[in-house]
Amino acid sequence: MKRLLASLILLTGGLFALSLVVGPAAIGPIASFQALLTDTQTPLSLVMQEIRLPRAILAVIVGASLGLSGAAMQGYLRNPLAEPGLLGISGSAALGAVLAIQLGLASAFPLGLPLAALAGALLGVFLITLLAGSRGGSLSLILAGIAISALASAMVSLVLNLSPNPFATSEIVFWMMGSLADRSMEHVWLALPFVLLGGVLLATLSRPLDAMTLGEDAAEALGMRLSRVRRQLIIGTALVVGASTAVAGTIGFVGLVVPHLLRPLVGAMPGRLLGASALGGAAMVLLADILVRVILPEADLKLGVLTAFIGAPLFLHLIYQTRRELA
Repeated sequence: MKRLLASLILLTGGLFALSLVVGPAAIGPIASFQALLTDTQTPLSLVMQEIRLPRAILAVIVGASLGLSGAAMQGYLRNPLAEPGLLGISGSAALGAVLAIQLGLASAFPLGLPLAALAGALLGVFLITLLAGSRGGSLSLILAGIAISALASAMVSLVLNLSPNPFATSEIVFWMMGSLADRSMEHVWLALPFVLLGGVLLATLSRPLDAMTLGEDAAEALGMRLSRVRRQLIIGTALVVGASTAVAGTIGFVGLVVPHLLRPLVGAMPGRLLGASALGGAAMVLLADILVRVILPEADLKLGVLTAFIGAPLFLHLIYQTRRELA
């Protein structure tokens, strides 16, 4: 386990460094890092400090959030197909952002869009908690999440359908594809407190998730308060996924695929999978964001599109492999 975590840390650190030096301008890594560490107001130092550094930090934040929340969701629901979007939090955050764009809040206030997305995520959490009830089980939580996700998706479609402004419609569509381009340190400082708080809440679920592999009755017999565990899971997932969606848009498959890939390497223990999935998710988003800049730099390829192209074939391969093992 320690070797796996060390390998993931080295991989994430290497991709982070690579993300800082990859870009449309043909500038060497030594010059790039010198510009990053100096305070001179040269164009290169501004690019490194105001564009590339926030983008790389946000890739780590978003990837770690999605990977961690995906592992926690799969462990709690004891379902390898569970992922953060199942609770409808990302859909609620997307609805808040869409309304901000459509009503002009995003253009009137620089942080209006991410703040509206966070408000949408918090509203989604409130509705999920209200629908699922304080004593509801895993099934009621799933059904409440599906209902909120469907409602948010329908309202986004309604806004797009009734939008009289084609420019706002275009901006909404592109934002929902997910991207880390044109982000600043303001976005980092906005998302970081929510991600840190939510990450702590999810990371401390290690023991309860391990206990729940024996079943809910056995976990309660071991002294786990499942209502508290579920509340902690919902709030933690809402904070990390809501903040990530607020600053980067909708990025799929990370929370679904990364825990799948790493589960065999941690002995299929949900508690051990949390930290590994956070590092794996950060590495996956960093890699995808690097590829976005390399494959079609002039076409503004969206990050969410590329993660889907990476994640879907991997997930199909995992399904095929699982079927062969069960045959």
